[in-house]
Amino acid sequence: MGCMRLAIIAVLVAVVTTTTKPPHIVIIVVDDWGWGDVGFHHGSRFKTPTIDELAYNSVIFNNYYVQPLCTPARAALMTGRYPIHLGLQHFAITGAQPFGLRLNETIMPQYLHNLGYTTHALGKWHIGHFTKEHTPTHRGFDSFFGYYNGYHDYYDRLHQDTFTGKDVGTWGFDFRRNDDLDYTTYGYYITELLTNEALSIIDQSAKSENPMFMYLCHTAVIRGNTIHPLEAPDEYTDQYGFLESETRQSLAGMVAALDDSTSRVIQALKDNDMYDNSIIIVTTDNGGAIDGYDNNDASNYPLRGGKNSLWEGGIRGTAFIHSPLLDVQGPPRIMNGLMHLTDWVPTLYHAAGGDVADLPNDLDGYDMWDCIVNDTPSPRTEILHNIDPIFQVAALRVGDYKIVIGEVHGQNNSWYRPAELTEDVLSEIEDLLSPLVVKCGPKPDDALENCKPTIKPCLFDISKDPCEFNNIAESQPDILEKLLSILDTYDMTAVEPMFPDNDPAGDPAKHHGAWDSWVDPSSPDDIKKYGQYF
Repeated sequence: MGCMRLAIIAVLVAVVTTTTKPPHIVIIVVDDWGWGDVGFHHGSRFKTPTIDELAYNSVIFNNYYVQPLCTPARAALMTGRYPIHLGLQHFAITGAQPFGLRLNETIMPQYLHNLGYTTHALGKWHIGHFTKEHTPTHRGFDSFFGYYNGYHDYYDRLHQDTFTGKDVGTWGFDFRRNDDLDYTTYGYYITELLTNEALSIIDQSAKSENPMFMYLCHTAVIRGNTIHPLEAPDEYTDQYGFLESETRQSLAGMVAALDDSTSRVIQALKDNDMYDNSIIIVTTDNGGAIDGYDNNDASNYPLRGGKNSLWEGGIRGTAFIHSPLLDVQGPPRIMNGLMHLTDWVPTLYHAAGGDVADLPNDLDGYDMWDCIVNDTPSPRTEILHNIDPIFQVAALRVGDYKIVIGEVHGQNNSWYRPAELTEDVLSEIEDLLSPLVVKCGPKPDDALENCKPTIKPCLFDISKDPCEFNNIAESQPDILEKLLSILDTYDMTAVEPMFPDNDPAGDPAKHHGAWDSWVDPSSPDDIKKYGQYF
């Protein structure tokens, strides 16, 4: 399927690719963003006026898929390859695990460096730090202002690792400017801290002859730790006193702070005369953590499931691309064709003026730039959601159909609905004519029982049943067999997942109370012990 509104003519390709300077590229990643927790999806009562205004003047990706967890998602985004081809298909990296995205993988800033870009990473990294060589400024980023692990306290920069076990300490400082720990950041709200740094980089980039690539990965809205999981300044949370749930109040405040951050970034681009030649992508990394999972309470409503599951609520992501170069000035152009995180490497390489033929031929991503610019059909017809041999779960989308096998995981396999979505509110949403509102259709009484993926595969027609109510495996055996065969083909290309035990040598207590690198890939002893993970 292509895009809903024909609004761009082919001549625009020449306009974009022959500008005197390649476009500035800003990727804003929101962590654990629930499908419903943004205004334009109408799945909660959260207010996101800036993000909505941007989206309504953008190309919105309505069948856009991510990975169910942080590390696999960010690795896919940076490399253009599925996690099964990276050994990162199992789980997120914990603080003292000696592995990461392998050093032989080329990532987005390295590709863009070849096209003359200056590259900046802000916020969350989470694709490996056990060696210095795995960290941002050693992998193509000219600067880094952020943290290595998957989350940290919103004010004090301490990362609490809840998976490390008895041999490794659970708390340590985790924030850096480039390679150096930066304790001056203590006490500042993380969203504001990252935004201020982003504005400084934009100011500096305006004086440069080089185009800018900024990878802005917010902490929000993942939980910070188990003691103070969700935090936002009172000026934001006070707007949501009408919500019954205090957790939802905090989460809404965090989203409001993100909305302000986005406004400030856009304004800085305008103030520095960079906006007209900028491409801005806003995306989540995975679905929202629902119903207490990770001490959170996101809304993916009406989608099924959430973070760390292969139900739609865990992998169907919020995303759009905004750029004056696209000349989309409301209503939004809605792209209903399939798109995946892996597509950003070839797509942005093309947008930046590169020849996609120069990229490795084993990428899993597709170049979507012509579809985005010219409103042509998506070249993608299938998406491997994941194959995890440790959890023994897999899911695949081919055309309209999706197969799910194994222990799907996630806090909730059903359709979690936050309390503010009363029947009256839902009726108002159902009456909206917006094509961005997911329409589930009638829910059968056996919706929870008709699919038992640990017993046998389930099959859904997502085009007609986006909320995964109706397992049609028995009525469509030929389609089921076709998808099983395709899944087997993918499985034959998978590499063994990396997931070593936590290493006591990574304990922050052994590194002056901070999470740090502890392995030297040039050391013969370390090569012998850890080399399989380099």
